[in-house]
Amino acid sequence: MLFNKEQVFFAPALPLEDVFDPTGAGDTFAGGFIGYLARTKDVSFENMKRGIIFGSAMASFCVEKFGTERIINLDQEEVESRVQEFVDLVQFDITLV
Repeated sequence: MLFNKEQVFFAPALPLEDVFDPTGAGDTFAGGFIGYLARTKDVSFENMKRGIIFGSAMASFCVEKFGTERIINLDQEEVESRVQEFVDLVQFDITLV
């Protein structure tokens, strides 16, 4: 959850079929979030929202194996695909009647 005086942003956890070990998920989220902000050099609210999704995606990889086993061999395509899963999860298009 991200908020300031005017805005609130909430991103749910990505539902996974198998969770092997949650140890380190919070640290992995923090590393992914801060790493994203450092790479983009942008701490605006909009970019922090993207950082939360990136951090959550990284944490979702962490819980799939023990320790760093899953993360150590990630490639950019896997990360981008997982981020897209998050984007698809939270986007919806409805028409109010």
